[in-house]
Amino acid sequence: MADTAIYVYCVLEADSIGGRARVPVGLAGGARPLCLPLGRRWWAVASEVPLSKYSPKQIETGLQNLAWVADIAVAHEAVVEHFAARRGATVVPMKLFTMFTSTARAVADLRAKRQVLSAALRRVRGCDEWGVRAVRAARAAVPAVRAAAPARSGADFLAAKKRERDEARAAVVGAAEAVESVFHLLAPLSRDSRRRTDYPESAATPPLLDAAFLVPAVRKARFRAAAKRAAAACRSAGVQLTLSGPWPAYNFVQPDPP
Repeated sequence: MADTAIYVYCVLEADSIGGRARVPVGLAGGARPLCLPLGRRWWAVASEVPLSKYSPKQIETGLQNLAWVADIAVAHEAVVEHFAARRGATVVPMKLFTMFTSTARAVADLRAKRQVLSAALRRVRGCDEWGVRAVRAARAAVPAVRAAAPARSGADFLAAKKRERDEARAAVVGAAEAVESVFHLLAPLSRDSRRRTDYPESAATPPLLDAAFLVPAVRKARFRAAAKRAAAACRSAGVQLTLSGPWPAYNFVQPDPP
């Protein structure tokens, strides 16, 4: 029985694969990643990993350890980003723990999925993924307590309470409107956009906006400038907007959900 498996980081489309000298080491304990030929200009970036560390049982146990999963994710991402950064290259990132029992099995399976992978490559070719996240600014999370003269009557007290509620409601509405304007400003500058809304009920305070944008490289400067303007507008509404990227297009490998 084999004591190793083949771990696949991504599928690569490029004119050449270059040398292995500067390729990140990949998963701890595994061999340095190499490119397995899948066809003309197609490769699978993969490495041999020991089952003593990455067997199904070891992975199932490791998934309970957030630090272990984070280390795997960082190593995986480093390899994908290395190949995505190559001039003229396009990558389809694989999910964590995409593994096969042998090199032959990995090549055969990925070749069988050529139609699906070709569609994914067409979707993301020439683009990077950028993330935009918006949350209520810390100072806006709790309405400021304003100094006021003591209420002279019950009516004054009730009026002050109503004014506080109205101001808090207006702040929430203003933040929501600011976030919507961000999405509608940035979406037209991207080839595709995905917005996360499926937060579990247990989520304490989900972000106001958690979105990914598939941005053509030729629009990168315009997109970043628009995001910067949007961040400034959001600050006045008590919203903190964060832009991250560029990333490999993880959120756009699959087609739009129905």
